[in-house]
Amino acid sequence: MTHLAPVIHQSHSLLPVRPPETVSMRTRDGVRLDADLYRPDAAGTWPVLLLRVACGRRTALTSHYAHPRWYAARGYVVVVQDVRGCGTSDGRFRPFEAEREDGADAVAWAASLPGSSGAVAMYGCGYAGMAQWLALAEAPPALRAVAPAFAGWDVFSDWAYEGGAFRLADAMGWALRTAADAARRVEDGTGHRLLSDAARHLPTDDEIPSRPQALRDYARYTHYDDWLTNPVPGAAWNAVSPKAMLAALPAEVAVLQLGGWYDPRLAGTLDAHDALAARGRAPVRLVVGPWTADGPAAAPDEAPTLDALQLAWFERVMKGEGSAADRGGPVRLHDVETGRWHDLPAVLPADAALHLGSEGLANRQGGRLAVETPDLAGLDVVVHDPRGPVPTVGGHAVPSAAGRFDRAAVDRRPDVAVYTSVALEQPLPLAGRVALDLWVEADAPSFDVSAVLSVVRPDGRVLPLTQGHARVEPGDPTRPLTIAMRAVCATLAPGSALRLSLAGSCFPAYPVNPGTGAEPGETRRVDALPITLLIHSGPERPSRLRLPAGAGQGASTSLSGAAETSTSAGSFAAAVRQTSRL
Repeated sequence: MTHLAPVIHQSHSLLPVRPPETVSMRTRDGVRLDADLYRPDAAGTWPVLLLRVACGRRTALTSHYAHPRWYAARGYVVVVQDVRGCGTSDGRFRPFEAEREDGADAVAWAASLPGSSGAVAMYGCGYAGMAQWLALAEAPPALRAVAPAFAGWDVFSDWAYEGGAFRLADAMGWALRTAADAARRVEDGTGHRLLSDAARHLPTDDEIPSRPQALRDYARYTHYDDWLTNPVPGAAWNAVSPKAMLAALPAEVAVLQLGGWYDPRLAGTLDAHDALAARGRAPVRLVVGPWTADGPAAAPDEAPTLDALQLAWFERVMKGEGSAADRGGPVRLHDVETGRWHDLPAVLPADAALHLGSEGLANRQGGRLAVETPDLAGLDVVVHDPRGPVPTVGGHAVPSAAGRFDRAAVDRRPDVAVYTSVALEQPLPLAGRVALDLWVEADAPSFDVSAVLSVVRPDGRVLPLTQGHARVEPGDPTRPLTIAMRAVCATLAPGSALRLSLAGSCFPAYPVNPGTGAEPGETRRVDALPITLLIHSGPERPSRLRLPAGAGQGASTSLSGAAETSTSAGSFAAAVRQTSRL
């Protein structure tokens, strides 16, 4: 087993750093963009690190990264730039729309700054991560490496919607914060105060929960309505999505992606890695750690910092210097159960199944997960009541409350169907993608299904491993309904069990489905109706959970560090073989 080093051991003395300078550039259409410049106070030239932010350059994303002085002292020129319409830069902020051209212009300009060697790398998380992808799509010659963190790949499916459902808490929180910043720029004190207060306490109890009064009154400051009223993928989304620009991305640029198990945009991060790794030219690496979108604050003490990871990467690809923190496979995953780090050649697919079975009491925790398909048909009835929707507990979908929180109380609700395996008799390693094939129907034209996969600890705690969500619109196929449930890396200990929990809501991560097919922005609280879900299982309608358990002995050894158990289908069945006896 290879462990990531949490610190960087310096191979050279730290350099003195000059006081920061404010510098400006003009984009190709004449807009002024402002930046802060940090560089070593010594003779010579150095690679440039460019960070382009929408949240104000003076903070320099120190919520996630070391201050730019830290990088400058290690032999880099660091440029922190306000993107168009943010901070003190000119123009109007429209998310992602100008970042392709502006980013390429910024790379070329940064390469010409004093002290620059002419080679540029970019870094940053969230919006700053997407800005890297979009700049890369313009193929600026000076750009040699990027390190997007918690960024995703597709604006529609990673930022705005998930499984067809609007990402209510995530999208609303970001829209309110960007709107507050826009109000500050024009010195609208009242608007800034109201929007900032709403961002701290999301107004999802408004008459129209998905379009509260604050966003209706200050719609001029934000993109929110554009996203809320465009619920299907298409040309408008593709115009700002790196996923749609794959063919334009140069294969010679090294890519390090940093993802978090509780980051809302993890699925896109994995998709991007698969797409880029298939080209097989410049180095491409993926590291997924115990982080939320808010970064390292949620990680255990032994987790490496983002700075340690990306500095090692930049030292390698920009300076040709090796580092212990940069060793390992193309995919490195943090095991949320053991705390260990595992190297894999790729993110494994979901190719081994556990079948749902029930005698009709899954909403009383009576459902079961088993290797064999049940001999008899099962039917579970779950009633979703919009007056008390099933709440979001842990996971990834509400960034302010993301992580692993005990959901045992939620699973005891009568509007949650619970399917549990018996206790494992030997360790069960899982590392890769998860999906659910669910035979489900409802008494309403439209309905939601929330699926959460958890580990049940011997002490009774129920800790989420991964989750997925789907909104079924009128006429959508549900025979079966396939729900992507993000990826997982966890080695379940003997005595623990797997649990799948299904519900008709997950609020406020996603809007409560009114059952009518109406759009969220048009749905008042009073409009929502109860919805009855019918969940089928058995030989004719085999609902099943698909897990990453077909890697074979080689990947198992890489994953666990010892041949303690194989992840072949045979050993997977052995680990959970008792479930078929329930």
